[in-house]
Amino acid sequence: MLNILLAIVVVFLERRNAAVTWAWLMVLFFLPVVGFVLYLFLGQNLTRRRFYKIQEDKQKIIDALIQNQKRDFRQKGVHYKDPSMAQYQDMIYMNLTGSHALYSQNNEVEIFTEGTAKFAALLRDMEEAKDHIHLIYFIVRDDGLGRRLMELLTAKAKEGVEVRFLYDAIGSSSLSKRFFQNLKEAGGQVEAFFPSRIRYINKRLNYRNHRKLAIIDGHYGYIGGLNIGEEYLGLSKRFGYWRDTHLRLTGGAVLQMQAQFLLDWNLASASPVSHELSYFPIRVYQGNVGIQIVSSGPDTEWQEIKNAYIKMILAAKETVLLQTPYFVPDESLITALKMAALSGVSVKLMIPSKPDHRFVYWATRSYIGDLLTSGVNCFLYEKGFLHAKTIVVDGKIATAGTANMDNRSFKLNFEVNAFIYDTEVAGRLQRIFDQDLENCRELTLAAYRKRPLIQRFVEAIARLLSPIL
Repeated sequence: MLNILLAIVVVFLERRNAAVTWAWLMVLFFLPVVGFVLYLFLGQNLTRRRFYKIQEDKQKIIDALIQNQKRDFRQKGVHYKDPSMAQYQDMIYMNLTGSHALYSQNNEVEIFTEGTAKFAALLRDMEEAKDHIHLIYFIVRDDGLGRRLMELLTAKAKEGVEVRFLYDAIGSSSLSKRFFQNLKEAGGQVEAFFPSRIRYINKRLNYRNHRKLAIIDGHYGYIGGLNIGEEYLGLSKRFGYWRDTHLRLTGGAVLQMQAQFLLDWNLASASPVSHELSYFPIRVYQGNVGIQIVSSGPDTEWQEIKNAYIKMILAAKETVLLQTPYFVPDESLITALKMAALSGVSVKLMIPSKPDHRFVYWATRSYIGDLLTSGVNCFLYEKGFLHAKTIVVDGKIATAGTANMDNRSFKLNFEVNAFIYDTEVAGRLQRIFDQDLENCRELTLAAYRKRPLIQRFVEAIARLLSPIL
């Protein structure tokens, strides 16, 4: 009776899409007790009223700038420093209207492919901070790297620098309150994103803040896949070398990252921060890279990052290069990839050869077969663990950030990506992809079809449940 009542709730009250509804019905009826518990943890559809309030606030903050850019696109047109970017104006406009993602062309980009160099640069920039340091991370570890970061933040707080640290309550659930004690005593501010009211228990496994942002003095911005922990330095015995993509930005894109940080902070904190001019300093930048910072999550009406991914893929004429640790696409994304491959575009997908979440990995493998039959080339990264989330199209445009290519990133988590319109930066990312191919093994259609029967069975089960992974 409990299962039937819960099924009625799922079908008639949750208003989910059909694939998600059927997946939950399978769980409830085949795992009566376990399914009920899983639904309590994973299936709750929290009210979005509060989330949409964030988007309204974001609209108010930059409304004038957005309206001006819309007017330029519709009437006067936009002068592109890289003239070849004019062909992507419809994509830029879509991100502007859907995600309120302002387009700036005065940016510089530094690319990191592993944690040691990224954290060395981040710590160096934080040491030179004069006004503020703002950080959001999904995972924070109480290890050598985490403690080193806390020591530096504490020292800067004592100097009078405003320090704000936002971490996700589930991603960093192993942290004790003592970890931040010295920073708080020095005047730093720390908040957990959506913590549980009951200690050690947090049933809000959905709607997590998966973003990784660092903004220093409104001048330097960091965005990408690297969390704070020694495994991201390649020191984990389980994963070994950790291959990721993280960006260091200067220019107008950093101000958009700053606005996103303040919105997230004000959602999580009982002490909201006003949008002071000191957080948005006016500087003259010499960069020439066009960038939009696109955010998505439960606070938005559209799946902005997924839509931008699809728009990129469908714009491709020659190549689409994708890297992701988790590939559990919905029908729209996998259809876009198939269409590109069937149109003669060279589509290459790179995923890890070793999983960190086995069930998700089985679901990933189930989708690979569909792509292989369409002409997509799939490569398994074998040097270590591949955690990069990047797409490069035709060596002209690219994206890197926090969003995986799965339903959780597209619908349930708060994510942020930098969309880059520049042939030089996209070319660098394309060369990095080509270098990574040297550490890959190609998974051919012939080899895929020879996989054991038990593996096919497990993949089929994972595929059926993929809408709720």
